[in-house]
Amino acid sequence: MSETINNLESAFGGESMANRKYLYFAEVVQKLGYKDLAKLFKETAAQETEHAFAHFELLHPELKIDGAESLSDAEKQAIAARCLELAIAGETYEYTTMYPEFTVQAKKERDDKATADFEAQIQESAAHADTFRRAAHRFGLLEAVEHHHADRYTEALTVLKGGEATTKQATQKWICKQCSMIYDPILGDPDSGIAPGTPFAAIPDDWYCPICGATKKLFAPHIEEIAA
Repeated sequence: MSETINNLESAFGGESMANRKYLYFAEVVQKLGYKDLAKLFKETAAQETEHAFAHFELLHPELKIDGAESLSDAEKQAIAARCLELAIAGETYEYTTMYPEFTVQAKKERDDKATADFEAQIQESAAHADTFRRAAHRFGLLEAVEHHHADRYTEALTVLKGGEATTKQATQKWICKQCSMIYDPILGDPDSGIAPGTPFAAIPDDWYCPICGATKKLFAPHIEEIAA
């Protein structure tokens, strides 16, 4: 992962945290009767949100929408599915990895309040992930999310078995999981010495993303269309 991507993620996290912190401060001073100060904190929180959004758009340019009216139904569904995929992945990480690890540490330090908080968040994150999955079902978008994962596993299995790329794989576009740069076999990557018409499987293992420097292993099949 490039340092710039790391910095963008850190900046996004910092601005996001500042937003929630200032909103909390607004509630505190509001209770104390300082209405003007509460207003100041809320206004600043809104500005921090805009900063965070700007950083997030650089991290996920595939979600940036300049004109929804120009998008096809399939393109709209693909963007919505991507949002759900990111949300599910984030909540799943929280309840399977992040909070369980935090809980273990809190118990070691005998911090009962933090332990109880982290354990409650495990349940909450699991519920959120389930809510997003049900939303994907409800809007008919889960198929795209699961199809994306299935393609990744299928491709990995093919490579592990030493198999060659199929015709579909030869024209399959791949997306960088770090910066969302899309590799199109039809176009190749001439600037990096990859000729047009080169399937992803045929790219040398030492090739890296021309935008963020991610290795080939950090690319996944890109789903462009979703059946209505």
